[in-house]
Amino acid sequence: MSAEEPHFMSFEPKPFAGTNALKPIKVGKCELQNRIVLPPLTRVRADINGVPDGKLSGEYYSQRGQSPGTLLITEAVSVSKQASGFDHTPGLYSEEQVEQWKIVTDAVHSKKSYIFAQLWATGRAGNPASLARDGLRYDSASDDVYLSEDIKEAALKAKNPQHGITKEEIKEYVANFAKAAKNAVAAGFDGVELHAANGYLVDQFLDPATNHRTDEYGGSIENRARFALEIIDAMVEAIGAERVAVRLSPFGRFQGMSGSKNPLFLAQHAYIIGELERRGQEGKRLAFIDLVEARLPNPFTEELDGKPTDSSDFIYTVWEGIVVRSGNFGTHPDVALKVFENERTLLAYGRVFISNPDLVYRLEKGLPLNQYNRSTFYGGGAVGYTDYPTYEEAVAKGYKVVSS
Repeated sequence: MSAEEPHFMSFEPKPFAGTNALKPIKVGKCELQNRIVLPPLTRVRADINGVPDGKLSGEYYSQRGQSPGTLLITEAVSVSKQASGFDHTPGLYSEEQVEQWKIVTDAVHSKKSYIFAQLWATGRAGNPASLARDGLRYDSASDDVYLSEDIKEAALKAKNPQHGITKEEIKEYVANFAKAAKNAVAAGFDGVELHAANGYLVDQFLDPATNHRTDEYGGSIENRARFALEIIDAMVEAIGAERVAVRLSPFGRFQGMSGSKNPLFLAQHAYIIGELERRGQEGKRLAFIDLVEARLPNPFTEELDGKPTDSSDFIYTVWEGIVVRSGNFGTHPDVALKVFENERTLLAYGRVFISNPDLVYRLEKGLPLNQYNRSTFYGGGAVGYTDYPTYEEAVAKGYKVVSS
């Protein structure tokens, strides 16, 4: 049997029943009934104008919210046309987009679950040629700090060189994030998450490898954090702190980020988290902080390749609110159960939540998990999106555990 054929994954599951994983917890305004989260997972199934298919995506998200009281976070959603560096990724800046997202949020709420929209701007991670096609800039924190020579060549060929955004353009981005947050609430979302991780625009400001600015948005730890904190403050002002969250990847090396190669990487993120804690103590506590684990600093790496000495546990010494952690916990139940022992922690399951719409039930019972198919992660329609079976359906189809 090939890895592309449907089967159960070859690891020993453990039942989570009776553990913190299945205990209720309040997150922002959401009364969750479990602590298992669907994290943001890019699926590239919107149309060329960034309009999602409400019916198809509504089915996808509601399938994964079938256990009542589950928290779902959407794929990254662009806050403006300028912020969207890829074709077929959804947005929240047009009326048509808002109307389609209403279909999605209604579907999730019909299952008595909750859904946040992750908001992003791609920055230098976007495609300079497609941006040029649409008359848009190829933005980043700084000029001429390309991810690779190939991308530099493509940008110059498209006559769209990398552009370090001006202070006026920074204000526009901040305003667009706040407007998209309002649009998200209008579309029925329970909250929004700022994507400040994995090498996209906000992360490009945080990292000295990509931020070479000499103004108040560059240089010091405080200055590099300014853009992220201004966005968060604007979204909090727009929709309330209990509806706002943020995703960070302190150890991330994806898309040219420094991660632990930079000796100040931990100080940078501890500063941001400390600023968010200070705001929390002043009555503006975010719903949660979402951390990408040190154990998986590159989301496209199959094996765990983080340094054994790196740990996200530092957050608990600074932040007193809810923490969501994600990073290949699906096939490591012993590690997951250990992390769940912290009473303020939720765990996000990515690839295995794609392939197991009833993941919460399976984790509760300790049942085998469907193997995911990487070739259908990005783009397409229902195949690899809404056609994965529940456990009972998989058994009926003859799924067996085989070597992946």
